This record gives sequence, C-alpha cells and structure tokens, in this order.
Amino acid sequence: MDLVIARPEGLYCPVGDFYIDPWRPVERSIITHAHGDHARMGNQHYLAAAPGEGILRSRLGQGINLQTLAYGERLLHHGVTLSFHPAGHVLGSAQVRLEYRGEIWVASGDYKIEPDGTCTPFEPVRCHTFITESTFGLPIYRWQPQAQVFDEINQWWQANAAEKKTSVLLCYAFGKAQRILHGIDASLGPIVAHGAVEPLNRVYREAGIHLPPTIYAGDIEKNDPVLRKALVIAPPSAGGSTWMRRFGDFSDGFASGWMRLRGSRRRRGVDRGFVLSDHADWPGLLWAIEQSGAQRVMVTHGSVAVLVRHLCEQGLDAQAFDTEYGDDEEEPLAAEPALVEARS
Repeated sequence: MDLVIARPEGLYCPVGDFYIDPWRPVERSIITHAHGDHARMGNQHYLAAAPGEGILRSRLGQGINLQTLAYGERLLHHGVTLSFHPAGHVLGSAQVRLEYRGEIWVASGDYKIEPDGTCTPFEPVRCHTFITESTFGLPIYRWQPQAQVFDEINQWWQANAAEKKTSVLLCYAFGKAQRILHGIDASLGPIVAHGAVEPLNRVYREAGIHLPPTIYAGDIEKNDPVLRKALVIAPPSAGGSTWMRRFGDFSDGFASGWMRLRGSRRRRGVDRGFVLSDHADWPGLLWAIEQSGAQRVMVTHGSVAVLVRHLCEQGLDAQAFDTEYGDDEEEPLAAEPALVEARS
C-alpha cells in the first residue's frame, strides 16, 4: 500500500490517517511551510517544524491547535514514524519523512537548494519514494548565484537614488521579501516596508534572523524627502495600485523566478526584472531527486509532465500527483496579511 495517496482533501497517508498540506479542512494536518497554498485555515490539528511556529501562528491565528517538532525529531503515530527535515524554502519550511515497516517516503513541499541565511538550508533525505514540486521544472530555469542578483538590485537602487527616484521592489511578502532584505546592502539608504511585509519582518527577527531596520510605509507622509533615496519592499498586488502614488517619481522592479522568461517583465509593466526564486531551478530539482536515492518519484504542481517524462527517460518510476498547490510568488490577494494598505 502506498504511504501517501491523493484524495479530494489533499495528500493523505492512509495508515497514519493524516494529511500533508491539505487544501480542504481535515482533522489532522502536517504542514510543510506557511505559504497560503500549503497552510490553510480550518484544520483541527496542525503539526509542523518548530522554526515555523511563529509564522504559522501569525498567518493562521495564534489560537490554532499546533504541535511542533525540531528538525530531525521523530514522532510515532499509528505505526508511522514522522520527522521534519530542512527544505531551504522559507522560514520553517520542511520536508516530511514518513517511515512505515521499512518503507520510507519524503514529501518535500517546496524547496530551494541555495542557502540564503533566512532559513535552515536544504538537506537531502534518503528515501524510496520522493514527492517533489516542479514549479520551475523546465530546463530553461537556471538561477544565477543570489549574490549576483543582490548586486544588480543594489546597482539599480543606487542609480535611482542618484536621480532622486524611489526604488519600489515588488516581491512576495513572505520569504522573498525577507531574503532580499537579508541580502542587499542596507547602507545604501533607508528601507521602507509595505504593511503586508512589516509584520512578517517582525516574525523573522523574533526567530533570530538578521534583517536591517525597516520603516513601515504607513508612517511616512506622501512625497517625504526620505523616499528619494529609499528602497521600498512591497507585494506584487501593490504594483499599479493607488498606494504607489505616495512615492511621486519612482522606478519599479519585480523579483521572481518568472522574470527568467522573456515578456514577463513587459506583462508586469515594471522597469526592471530580477530573477530570484525561492524554488529550486531545473538543475536543483534533478540534484535533489538524485540525492534522495529514490527510485520512485511523485511530481506535483508546476511543469509536471515535462519533469515526469525526463525522469522516466532516466530510468526512474515517475508519476504525477494531482494537487491544488499554486505559485507562492503570485499568491492571491486574499492570502496576503494587511493588504488593505495596498488599496489606500
């Protein structure tokens, strides 16, 4: 019997009677990370990696029934041994290892190979069956070293400041924003955070992650002189909204793995695109799968058919799992906290 199967509520472990990142309310849920397509409200019980507790409670409510385990700590439930292992995606992200009668499965959730200083780096976990995402599961997706991208952001920010323009960088509020804040040169000028970003910055700081000081955008008057040399971090939903008017003359950029595609920046209508993703690129996906040692691979959301075909050509038993996971880099407006500010 398969340790994990797809059901209408989500990925289900029959022998353990629990779900992994369910998209419908269930009694027992195991959560890989706090992005809205993987951690949803309404479950009776939540189990997650300990580093993600603060962010989960901030997004789902302080009163959720949440149990946590340290990375590597084991829990026996209905004969299934459960443990969490770092996924390197965002703060608290984890792969879920399941072992039952000698059979080992790993559900990786979303993951990234390159360490970034804002979460515990990805660690390969050996298993028989590996459940992998494929958000960027096409050979065209190959990331530059993040230090190079941060240098590009710094240069863009400096050039705008020299012209007394505000630099508005659009990126996902949870994970991507904090990674950028951690990686840029904060000495270049003041940094302003949108109302969807600032509360999450606090959670990261409370977890011991170093982020430079930020100014809450709501505390700055329209056309304040401080904005002329500022970098503003805001979610994609703020782009093109009336919220942007407060900055007067500005240049906008967008940080996402989708900026790797020609036309993405044009469709976004921004001045600059920065290729930066919190997901593994094509080589990263193949490396993680190889490192798992799995001979069977279940592929979820993204370029599923392409990755499945490639893995089968490599001699692996690869299949698709039909899921409702989305792209956290463009999560729907309703999933963003405090987004009322974007409409003001």
